[in-house]
Amino acid sequence: MIRSIPHLFTLGNLVCGVFAITFTMNNLYVSAAVLILFAVICDYFDGKIARRLKLNSEFGVELDSLADLVSFGVAPALIIHTQNGPGILTTLALILFPVCGALRLARFNTKPTHGYFEGIPITFAGTVIAALSFINFAYPIVAICLSVLMISRFRIPKF
Repeated sequence: MIRSIPHLFTLGNLVCGVFAITFTMNNLYVSAAVLILFAVICDYFDGKIARRLKLNSEFGVELDSLADLVSFGVAPALIIHTQNGPGILTTLALILFPVCGALRLARFNTKPTHGYFEGIPITFAGTVIAALSFINFAYPIVAICLSVLMISRFRIPKF
């Protein structure tokens, strides 16, 4: 039973992402953004608990990446698209944001870094979009810039 605790937090992250998508489709942007922030909390604790209990596993890493892609890639991209309406930039942001997030996650899973991040984490990028949507400032150009930063080779120290 104890071995399942980190996975429950990861699934909590995923459930928050799915509900954020559902709320976005119903024009409930603030609720969707709050759910993305709850997903951040779940994402934080799944890793902390797994490390504390020495329950790190390849399965857990992959499940976490899938949950992160939904909560911090697809959900924020959908917020951008629905808040700003159809257009070339919103469509580009809708596609680029989760694609670059997936590339960032795949790179991290196959080539983990220690002491620094290579490119901004998808969790950070998705949280920025969620926070900006509170003040109706979640513009496609912001998502496109964050997309590029996710796949960049910039080294960012871990705190």
